[in-house]
Amino acid sequence: ILEDGNPRDKLECKTFSIDKIVTQMMQAAEYLGWDVTELKPVLRDMLKAIDIDSSGTLTQQEWIQGGLNNIPLLVLLGLKVAEKDGQHVWRLKNFNRPTYCFVCQNMMLGLRKQGLSCNFCKYTVHSSCANKNCTPCVRTFVRSKTEIGCSVHDWISADCESNKCEICHKKIKMLTGKSCAWCHRMRHSDCVPLGSSHCDCGLLQHHILPPWLLRSYPVVLYSLTDYYTSCFWSDLCWSTTPGEGSLEFPPFIFPVKDTNPLLVFVNPKSGGKQGKRVLRKFQYLLNPRQVYNLDNGGPNPGLQFFQNLHKCRVLVCGGDGTVGWILDAIDKADMAIRPPVAILPLGTGNDLARCLHWGGGYEGSDLTEIIKQIEKSILVKMDRWSLQVIPADTADEGDPVPNDIINNYFSLGVDASIAHQFHVMREKNPQKFNTRNKLWYFQLATSETISASCRNLKECLTIECCGVPVELSRLALEGIAVLNIPSMHGGSNLWGETKSAEKLKKRQEVTVDPDALEMCSQDMNDKLLEVVGLESVVEMGQIYTGLKSKAHRLVQAAHITIRTYKTLPMQIDGEPWMQPPCTKHINPCSNSAVLKFCVFACLNPDGEVAYIIIVRR
Repeated sequence: ILEDGNPRDKLECKTFSIDKIVTQMMQAAEYLGWDVTELKPVLRDMLKAIDIDSSGTLTQQEWIQGGLNNIPLLVLLGLKVAEKDGQHVWRLKNFNRPTYCFVCQNMMLGLRKQGLSCNFCKYTVHSSCANKNCTPCVRTFVRSKTEIGCSVHDWISADCESNKCEICHKKIKMLTGKSCAWCHRMRHSDCVPLGSSHCDCGLLQHHILPPWLLRSYPVVLYSLTDYYTSCFWSDLCWSTTPGEGSLEFPPFIFPVKDTNPLLVFVNPKSGGKQGKRVLRKFQYLLNPRQVYNLDNGGPNPGLQFFQNLHKCRVLVCGGDGTVGWILDAIDKADMAIRPPVAILPLGTGNDLARCLHWGGGYEGSDLTEIIKQIEKSILVKMDRWSLQVIPADTADEGDPVPNDIINNYFSLGVDASIAHQFHVMREKNPQKFNTRNKLWYFQLATSETISASCRNLKECLTIECCGVPVELSRLALEGIAVLNIPSMHGGSNLWGETKSAEKLKKRQEVTVDPDALEMCSQDMNDKLLEVVGLESVVEMGQIYTGLKSKAHRLVQAAHITIRTYKTLPMQIDGEPWMQPPCTKHINPCSNSAVLKFCVFACLNPDGEVAYIIIVRR
């Protein structure tokens, strides 16, 4: 019953006693690792509420009639309910400080003060009050042409305690205040009509898509062909979705000059539980229609919704794999202008985020400040590379190649072996890998140091760059890495720094001479890849900790061919697999626009960046 599906289908089950249902639900909750401190009485109260004849058992009809309308029960079971614009989207929440129900205005009682909170507006209620008449949630679009461009406050009941009213400047007591959903200014309920109704969307005015810039049109204005070929909002099953009795299309965006609306993609599986918290925070700060859960349909609905905007930015909340997924989707989407991408790092390595100075991981800082930092970012280009794998024996099938585009790096050997072992363990026991992933990597690296499963790697492969063979016989290597960015393994610069005085003035298509390689610098937009050799896990650790400056520089080139003669572990941007003997061709593919965080940028008279001041986070 906890899997995806239609609520009605799930509730059509046999007749069971309430006690048996509660027992089974408690067992399921404990298995899923839920907090069950006060769950049993809450479950019993929910089920008794739909037991119409008070018989102590629930029939199929009672499940259908009562269960489909029992909001707390549907939220608890994780069922998706068709949402209308302006209807709350609830989640169960334990409150760690005194909190009041906005319906009955009584305090949330109990050891953990469990109740329901709306993801969009933070409206809080008792579980027993959720089925009662609540004030509406925020609207996300308008239906009338006359409302387009009319910027007005959207006042909602909110916890404004200890904040000052912007009208009378007096402190707001509990349950006596309202907050605007867009500018987040606060007023006493009695002071709401006294001030101006104009809303400027506050600090995030250049990034928000307020409802007066979104309009939904009736279906009757369109032809039947347009009706079935249009993109429909699918993230939360809004009432504008066809097949649910709707008479409207998803909203159309009316762009405003000098604004850069932010399109946010969140991978809720990244960063343990961080992804889900970040998703809810952005849904509160921005218009929920700007924020997309990648578990619900991927990035295409959001890109299609923003496809006609000439000025917008994309924020990807996830790891390197999530960023690569979005970059691929942008390449394939038919957008007027490809939007630049910023990153909120939620993964384990976050190497691309480190290179673009967005940090090595999100530490719970204010998301408003993150959005403001995007304003200070500069646009840079990043090379992307195609990977073509040709098996030596078509009958020898290995694991599927995770991706055919390289954004960050490609490697084979010792580091890929560790990544593959971690991947296999996480697939078998996903519940053990929500946190402390770096400790698991350390344990696997220790085991790999002892086993040395990739020793004598030079006997298993050859490397050719732009027709020039690379000499490997003088080195005892256990790993080979092909680099597009100066970060790997969660912050290791394997190529190393090159002093500016030693940098080559002219880039060559291929450089293999050891002395010349020492003068070659690394850049993600130079149309060149760097290849390095790794001697062991110990060397990887030395580079990570700074005890060693770099790995063995092998070649810098624009085209790379690697031939392997036995099954080896490989990885592409952190996604590992086992590959039988094959030939791999790595060639230039395209480039993408990404945003690099900086505090200050000075432009020359031609409008180009002359110099920048970077703050590393």
